Amino acid sequence: MSYVSPPELVGKMIDAGEAKVFMSTRDTVIRAFMAGAILALSAAFAVTVTVQTGEALAGALLFPVGFCLLYLLGFDLLTGVFTLVPLALIDKRPGVGARSVLRNWGLVFIGNFAGAFLVAVMMAVTFTYSFTVDPNPVGEAIGKIGEGRTVGYADHGAAGMLTLFIRGVLCNWMVSTGVVAAMISTSVSGKVIGMWMPILVFFYMGFEHSIVNMFLFPSGLMLGGDFSVMDYLIWNEIPTLLGNLVGGLAFVGLTMYATHARTAPTLPVPKPPASSENGSAPKAKPGTPGTPDHMADA
Repeated sequence: MSYVSPPELVGKMIDAGEAKVFMSTRDTVIRAFMAGAILALSAAFAVTVTVQTGEALAGALLFPVGFCLLYLLGFDLLTGVFTLVPLALIDKRPGVGARSVLRNWGLVFIGNFAGAFLVAVMMAVTFTYSFTVDPNPVGEAIGKIGEGRTVGYADHGAAGMLTLFIRGVLCNWMVSTGVVAAMISTSVSGKVIGMWMPILVFFYMGFEHSIVNMFLFPSGLMLGGDFSVMDYLIWNEIPTLLGNLVGGLAFVGLTMYATHARTAPTLPVPKPPASSENGSAPKAKPGTPGTPDHMADA
């Protein structure tokens, strides 16, 4: 069967996290670079579809194609390693320590950003004919996204920062659910279906994904968005990263690990009431509470 049971699934999650910790620097960065680039292209595709059709749902329905491709090709997003790699540490796999977990996260961040930034430059070139004309409608939309998701949050102060953080939490709750759901099947079709649903939810709901934003915000700056690099870092990327970490680890990695790898003791099964030899329930004795005296004397 192509279905993987939850206890087996958690074992695969821990193994995957361990494998990523011990992956070479070269392979880690290359895989992260390709993941960031493919996800950025998928984001550009989704925005293009939304602008041209006027239907945000159409773009959200098609955005997961990039996520599915990068996962099936074995590339790594920071949002995924936020969830999987710490499990190898928690499970006390030999050689896995806090330093190796942070090393993995740092390398994946660098690779994701490099890939997403390269695509941001390339798409800005295509939207402006190498910066010789004003951005086309898709480029203008990307610039407005950058403004709305930086200074738009800043306008609300602390409330905006909290909203941004919560959207980051909700995002990686869904994205990491997609990563894990892909492991629940051994068939390509099963993996794609498992990934598609939560990724659709995250994109359509406008949750904040740190890697997608590595494409949207540099693109927005190049395409005339009215915000700064510091606006991007303080009022989007850093809070989003923290929210993504909390969402993926707390709501997916740790919950799956706790209930399927380190399960609590089961409750005792209640024993059935004793019965008499002929199979009928025992008769109440005289004076038994709840039995009328005249019935007990009969």
